Amino acid sequence: MLARRRFEKGRSMGKTRLEAFSDGVIAIIITIMVLEMKVPHGEDLAAIVPLLPVLLCYVLSFIYVGIYWNNHHHMLHAVGKVSGGVLWANLHLLFWLSLIPFVTGWMGENHFASLPVAMYGVVLLMAAVAFYILAHALVRLHGPQSALARAFGRDRKTHLSIVLYVIAIALAFPARWLAAGLYVLVALIWLVPDRRIEKVLVE
Repeated sequence: MLARRRFEKGRSMGKTRLEAFSDGVIAIIITIMVLEMKVPHGEDLAAIVPLLPVLLCYVLSFIYVGIYWNNHHHMLHAVGKVSGGVLWANLHLLFWLSLIPFVTGWMGENHFASLPVAMYGVVLLMAAVAFYILAHALVRLHGPQSALARAFGRDRKTHLSIVLYVIAIALAFPARWLAAGLYVLVALIWLVPDRRIEKVLVE
């Protein structure tokens, strides 16, 4: 029994380094997106007009990255430890988030062309799936009666987001603006404060 407890203790570890590393990567992602924006060559408002697609893409992606950082912070606040599997699941999430600056710039520079719009959706879809995997890896580690498990419940918002991403990707070629509108819709859904974890922790 003692050996088993030592083994289980060795399989889990503190979350501090994971949080610090994730925060650093997300900060770099936002910095890269800002650096990708070109400074207007003119001094009047007309000089900004050609850059509006890039600016709009940046705003949307900044909101998305902010949403992931917010939810990532809340999720880790509800847990006390991580494991090797959780570390890999977290790296999987950060990989897809790190591609957001690339697809953001591609979509903005090409004025919401169909293929970049579709690929933007693919990255958002995979990031949502990666976050889902990370959340369930943490739930498995802490058990079905943990605060995190009770907070997530059926996680309808994540399921709805994945469905909307798939629809948007399919619409990117026949109706690219409608696809972009669905990306905005998902962001608006997640902008509404999600109090599930805070509520469970208070209780």
